[in-house]
Amino acid sequence: MELKIYTRTGDDGTTSLFDGTRVSKAHPRVVAYGAVDELNAQLGAAISAGLDPALAEKVTHLQRDLFAVGARLADPRHKIAARVEKVSLSDADVARLESWIDALEETLPPLRHFILAGGAPGGAALHVARTVCRRAEADALRIVDSEIELVVLVYLNRLSDLLFVMARAANQAAGVPEQIW
Repeated sequence: MELKIYTRTGDDGTTSLFDGTRVSKAHPRVVAYGAVDELNAQLGAAISAGLDPALAEKVTHLQRDLFAVGARLADPRHKIAARVEKVSLSDADVARLESWIDALEETLPPLRHFILAGGAPGGAALHVARTVCRRAEADALRIVDSEIELVVLVYLNRLSDLLFVMARAANQAAGVPEQIW
């Protein structure tokens, strides 16, 4: 049997969370994982815009992580992580982001001024991704029906830092100088 992309179950403006709860598509959880999905798509656009292969590989890894973040945001009872290993997210993942930041910063000139977002297409796309990440973090903070796992918030916070550094690295690799504010 062929699966269809449409189910018609959301025609009334609702969707299901992982625990089966039907909520409005404007529910804070749905908004938060929607922003994470948008971030994931923006990272795909950054890869398509042209990134150094090593940077593109890291961005693809981030895209996989973001599926886990979205799944955890869609799971109000925090049960999916116990069932599905793909959605695990831990302090080790945050540490990986920090190690990538540190390694990339070693290759960049020290930042002494604010810089304008932009540059080469890949770098500019990563700057946009950074802003979407900040919004996704803020959207996650608006979920009040139950606690959000701290690791999700820490991951998103660190990810926005990483995306800034990646944007700088992408622009440097493309030979595009930073524009000081």
